[in-house]
Amino acid sequence: MTRSKTKRFFQIAMPLAGLISLIVFPPWNLVKAWIMPLPDTVQEQVDEAISYGIDGMIVYVDQKEKKPELYAAGWKNRENQIPVDPNALFKIASISKLYIAVAVAKLTHSGVLTLDKSLTEYLPDFADKIENSAQITLRMLVRHRSGIPNYTDHPDYPWTDPFKKTSDTYQLVFGQPADFAPDEKYAYSNTNYLLIGEILDRTLGYSHHQYIQEEILQPLGLTHTYSLMSEIDPDELMSGYFVGYPPDIKGNDFTQPGGSMISTAQEVGIFLRALNDGTLLSEEEQAIYSSIYEYGHTGLLPGYQSHAFYHPDIDAVVVQFVNTSGGTMWNVSEIFYNRIVKILRKK
Repeated sequence: MTRSKTKRFFQIAMPLAGLISLIVFPPWNLVKAWIMPLPDTVQEQVDEAISYGIDGMIVYVDQKEKKPELYAAGWKNRENQIPVDPNALFKIASISKLYIAVAVAKLTHSGVLTLDKSLTEYLPDFADKIENSAQITLRMLVRHRSGIPNYTDHPDYPWTDPFKKTSDTYQLVFGQPADFAPDEKYAYSNTNYLLIGEILDRTLGYSHHQYIQEEILQPLGLTHTYSLMSEIDPDELMSGYFVGYPPDIKGNDFTQPGGSMISTAQEVGIFLRALNDGTLLSEEEQAIYSSIYEYGHTGLLPGYQSHAFYHPDIDAVVVQFVNTSGGTMWNVSEIFYNRIVKILRKK
């Protein structure tokens, strides 16, 4: 299929796939998934999830004073009938924002960044291109309180052939009216982290990916976490599928800051444990981080859904990867994530 035909397919088929999925997996099926009796083990629950249209699932559980466990079911690659590898690489999408927020906290503590410095001060050449840039601060960008439109909501965002240059992505938001006045409210916007990546690169004088590698990943011993798809062996990456569109879409390369990282469930879990237990950041850095961002995240890209959270009541980090998106798959994924946490609470 040519690129133009593929793009046209997604423009027509994605909404249609959502409608079809409601027929194949109607809301009552979601209710069934929610209310059916909990099995005794996480593995049983992961196995059950596959019967709800999920191609493959990986779950990592790290409970304090217990050995971390990996669970998996389904396909790593559906076409070739390759079973899920629990150590497979996965596009973690917006979970990437946690790593960027950590970088901001560390650089703020060291005096390299100032949270209340404006976007105009950091990126003066953007001043006349983004509304309210003189009032928008780095703190507002990190906290999603800038009012800058989300570039992935733009109708011209090319999901089937994502932009490789940030300069192309900026064109979707430059000159657009703000969604609201700075700090007036919260609204999630990927553009915020696109801009933070730009600020980090210019302030550091080198790629923020390198900073994350040297200051966050290496100290934690994370050797299978990557900033970009170009850094990995594609055969190690879990395939991705969209409801109603049969081909494997793992080749779609998302390079924009805040959504580009690739990792394993185990390494995301190790990072999340360190972020929450204070071993990643100093006390001062932790205080800064707590004031600007959250301690868990979800991720969503075509073909890839992820949940990564720390649950203090059971002192557990739970990471879930699902390689099927579209239709009701987000609802299914959330239901099974919550059910897995309930199983852990019962033990």
